[in-house]
Amino acid sequence: MSHSPNKKVISQSVREQIKANRSNSFKIGRVTEWVVPKLLFVCASLSILVTFGIIYTLLKETVTFFGQVSIIEFVTGTQWTPLFQPQRFGVLPLVAGSVLVALIASIVAIPIGLASAIFLSEYAPDRVRRVIKPILEVLAGVPTIVYGFFALSFVTPLLRVFIPDLGLFNALSAGIVVGIMIIPMVASLSEDAMTAVPRSIREGAYALGATRLEVALKVVVPAAFSGIIASFVLAISRAIGETMIVTIAAGAMPNFTFNPVEPVQTLTAYIVQVSLGDTPFGSIEYYTIYAVGMTLFVLTFVMNIIASWLSRRFKEDY
Repeated sequence: MSHSPNKKVISQSVREQIKANRSNSFKIGRVTEWVVPKLLFVCASLSILVTFGIIYTLLKETVTFFGQVSIIEFVTGTQWTPLFQPQRFGVLPLVAGSVLVALIASIVAIPIGLASAIFLSEYAPDRVRRVIKPILEVLAGVPTIVYGFFALSFVTPLLRVFIPDLGLFNALSAGIVVGIMIIPMVASLSEDAMTAVPRSIREGAYALGATRLEVALKVVVPAAFSGIIASFVLAISRAIGETMIVTIAAGAMPNFTFNPVEPVQTLTAYIVQVSLGDTPFGSIEYYTIYAVGMTLFVLTFVMNIIASWLSRRFKEDY
């Protein structure tokens, strides 16, 4: 009985401490709940502001360019010689070069990437998948300038064995190496889309007597079609925007051609050429950078819109 006052004092002090801790936690929680949403809003707004800043910069200088050059000539012209006399400002040779390289890259990357995704999703054991997928994705971390020198010093001499008249700079070599570069994007995104298909759909197909290949090609791929198509379009957009590989391996000849053995110049390669510092600021040659950059922005923007539309169009909800 003699210790009861002490126990009472201790009990009261513990209750007061718990109450104080709860009060402090409540205050910290209220501050956190107020600060974190504001911080997240700032981060989201920053990305939007950066996008608008890019668009504003491109539009401002592009409008200046079209104040001196006819937009009809720019869109429909087949000669691009803004750095030489007589000056021609038809952007179609640059667009054709970019599309040609992207087309070759797609022919290389889409079959290999899709086959890799089917193997990883449907055939590979977990142990094999954990080894192969990181190795495949290492390709995405290789600097593009290394790919460029690989195309120039290895792929082009190899192609010359089969095409003796092939020049040192050509669209074929650049397109093949760009395709190798975007294989991890196609494979990884497609494999993620296939993995998201419920296991019950596969088991239902197996119960009906389908083989593993039939399940993969006739069940899983159609079910994941929206994600697969989105990976294709995003990879092609990446190929169109590639810079260093085409700058090193494709050449700097703005030819309006779809012949893969000829040298070409892409939109990004031209921007690199003019951005080296030799072009006077404020000249018409200087403003061509922004006109070409706006063309590239529109192309990739349209590709992303197509990818988004296809994803919604063929999306399957489970």
